[in-house]
Amino acid sequence: MNILEYENYQEVKSHYEIDFSYNTYLCTIPLDFFSVPMHWHSEMELIYVKKGRGMVSVDLTDYLVTAGNIAVILPGQLHAISSYQSETFEYENIIFNVHMLIPKQNDTLTEEFFNSLLGQKIQFPVLINETITFYNEILQCINRADEICTHFPSGYYLGIRSCLYEFFYILFTNSTGCDIHHKTSRALDKIKLITKYIEEHFEDEISIEKMAEICNFSQSHFMKFFKASMGTSFFSYLNDYRLTTASYMLTKSISSILAIAQECGYNNLSYFNRIFKMKFGMTPSEFRNHL
Repeated sequence: MNILEYENYQEVKSHYEIDFSYNTYLCTIPLDFFSVPMHWHSEMELIYVKKGRGMVSVDLTDYLVTAGNIAVILPGQLHAISSYQSETFEYENIIFNVHMLIPKQNDTLTEEFFNSLLGQKIQFPVLINETITFYNEILQCINRADEICTHFPSGYYLGIRSCLYEFFYILFTNSTGCDIHHKTSRALDKIKLITKYIEEHFEDEISIEKMAEICNFSQSHFMKFFKASMGTSFFSYLNDYRLTTASYMLTKSISSILAIAQECGYNNLSYFNRIFKMKFGMTPSEFRNHL
C-alpha cells in the first residue's frame, strides 16, 4: 500500500454499508508520514486541523492552515498536505462519496446543487476559519458527525447524512457561481493526468518521452509546462514522490531497505541511500530507527 492509499482508505469501517462511504481518521505529519504528495480522487475531502500548523495545496494554490481551520477539497481537485517549518501537524481527515447523498432518480436537488458541485461550477471557500461568518455553523456540523462516529448509535448513517446535508446547505447558501477559466482548467487537467500516472507507476521507469506522449506535448514543452506549473523539474518531483513514499514504507513496513528501494523505483541501493539522506538528513536505516 502506498502513501495515498493510506491517506484515502486507511480506516475503511467494516460496519459501513456499500452505498454509505464516509471515512474519518486522525493523521499526524511527520509521525504517520512525511507529507502527502499531490494527488486527486473522486471523493470529497475535509481536512480539519487539530494541532499545529501545516500547508495544504489545492489546485496548485498553497494555504497555511492552523488549529481549528477546515480545508474543503471538492471531488477531482488536486491537493497535497505537508507540515509548516517542520512543525508537528495533526489533522482529522474526512473522506466521503458525494454520490451517497444524491437521490437515485434525478430531482431538483440533484440538478441545482450536486451536478454543479461535481462539475465545480459552485465556488466554495477552500479554507474555512474564524474569519468566515458561517465558521461556527460548519464546525458544529463536523463535530456532530464526529460524535456520531464515536458511538455509532442505531441509525447512525441517518445522523451523518443529516450533518452532511446541513453542511452543504450552509456552503451552498454562502457560495457564488464559478466562472472557470478554460486555460487554467486545461492546465489542471494535464497536471491531474501526470500526478495520477506517477501515483500508479512510480515504481516503474518513467521517461520524459512517455510523459510528453501522455500529455500530447513535445518533450521540451512538457518540461517547460511542468516546471511552470509545479515550480520544480519533473525528475525532482518524481524523486520527491518516491522518497516520500519510501519514508512512509520504512515506518509502516518490515520489508528490507533494498526491497523498499526497489518498490519505489530505485534499483541502485547506494544511489537510493545517498538521495534519501540528502532529503531527510539521515540514511534509510537511521530514519527507520529514529521513528
